[in-house]
Amino acid sequence: MLVLFETAAGYAIFKVLDESKLQQVDSLYKEFETPEKANKIVKLKHFEKFQDTTEALAAATALVEGKIGKSLKKVLKKVVAKEAHEQLAISDAKLGGVIKDKLDLSCVHSPAVAELMRCIRGQMEGLITGLPPREISAMSLGLAHSLSRYKLKFSPDKVDTMIVQAISLLDDLDKELNNYIMRCREWYGWHFPELGKIITDNLAYCKTVRKIGDRTNVATSDLSDLLPEEIEAEVKLAAEISMGTEVSEQDIGNISHLCDQVIEISDYRAQLYDYLKNRMMAIAPNLTVMVGELVGARLISHAGSLLNLAKHPASTVQILGAEKALFRALKTRKDTPKYGLIYHASLVGQTTAKNKGKISRMLAAKAALAIRYDALGEDTNAEMGAENRAKLEARLRQLEEKGIRRISGTGKAMAKADKYQHKSEVKVYDPSGDSTIPSTSKKRKFEEVEQEEEEEAAEEPVTPVVKTKKAKKERVEEEEEAETSAVVEEPPKKKKKKKDKKPEPEPEEPMEEVEQVEATESTEKKKKKKKKKIKEEEED
Repeated sequence: MLVLFETAAGYAIFKVLDESKLQQVDSLYKEFETPEKANKIVKLKHFEKFQDTTEALAAATALVEGKIGKSLKKVLKKVVAKEAHEQLAISDAKLGGVIKDKLDLSCVHSPAVAELMRCIRGQMEGLITGLPPREISAMSLGLAHSLSRYKLKFSPDKVDTMIVQAISLLDDLDKELNNYIMRCREWYGWHFPELGKIITDNLAYCKTVRKIGDRTNVATSDLSDLLPEEIEAEVKLAAEISMGTEVSEQDIGNISHLCDQVIEISDYRAQLYDYLKNRMMAIAPNLTVMVGELVGARLISHAGSLLNLAKHPASTVQILGAEKALFRALKTRKDTPKYGLIYHASLVGQTTAKNKGKISRMLAAKAALAIRYDALGEDTNAEMGAENRAKLEARLRQLEEKGIRRISGTGKAMAKADKYQHKSEVKVYDPSGDSTIPSTSKKRKFEEVEQEEEEEAAEEPVTPVVKTKKAKKERVEEEEEAETSAVVEEPPKKKKKKKDKKPEPEPEEPMEEVEQVEATESTEKKKKKKKKKIKEEEED
């Protein structure tokens, strides 16, 4: 068995003298305690030294990427090909597959081989002759520096480091600006409290404070370049009747210095935002078109790099930034969040609360495609992002309008269907036509009226005066004559009178005759009862 061993100085090929020792992996290190023991197990067959650091860097880069470099290919053809029947022990399984495909050599990678490599590295100075230890350490240090510089310079996932730093600095500047402005308003508010309510813009407030200084200077100061005319007049009027306390010149000086700091930081923040916008359009143009510069930069910063973000699925991009809420929801078995950092995108912000979840899911899916296109694609245009954004905006309009659209079979042409309007023709059921019989019979109503009259008569006190009885008798007779005449001559009029007394539902035409008969019978009974009452009163 042959062993391929890589060093910073060159490639070494060792011949294993006793392969039976490799089976005892746990005790193999005992055989490499001294250089003499190590030479009994393995023997140096060939050593190919690198000419300079450039060749070493090229070889190391090829090994890292799992490729065969020129120098390695030369060594394998020169030494190993002569003993093709021998197996080649290597430390990288991926490299072994490439060697087997290119040079048709059988390669071995196992825990025993890994332990053997470790033991050889421990006794490298004694096994590789003609190489001083100081030279090996110098070459190792030089190769390490060169490889680090190469990775930093050419690694595609390190270009976006500037974006990560810029967005972090932008957030820090916003926090500091808020603290400074709050302190400035509170500090100057002791001297001129009315100014804070009149001027709401923070930058204009600081510029105004720096220009006027003491509030007594407002009348002589020209604020037309900072404020509109109406607000300037209001400030001058408020300065005359201000209720603030008096402050010294030293206090005004410190407040003015703080205002200078706020104005400088605001200017730098605007400059940093322009820089971030340009960098985002250069590195991730499609993502910038989809979600905007700030949201895209925050997604890249949260993932660590653009390449790491490209490895995330759309579902992860959707809730990126809401990990705390996600794990809390999973722990309490409640609904998981629908959006994270992507919530601040303009497309999600302009939709209604009902459709925010749908739009964030669709936006995350399209944004994931845009991220992969930016990270792994060769083009630097933003056509795909603009096209996907147009589709999302059309879908958003469709959700808002609740319109129905259908796509043709080719998927290129869109046909609009007429909007369906459901006209309900459901009529309210009228239960009055179920039966022709009235809800309460007239006969029963007449009986109730008679009972009421009897109760009223029973409640009235009995008087011994005869004249009142006769008058009562005459009145009853007149009423009876009027009723009988009304029944004989005009039955419909009587019916109307009854209606006036108590409103009833109108009966159907087939029942009119039956009701008239019932009415006459009830009137006759009523007459008889009244006559009996009168007789009883006379006898008493």
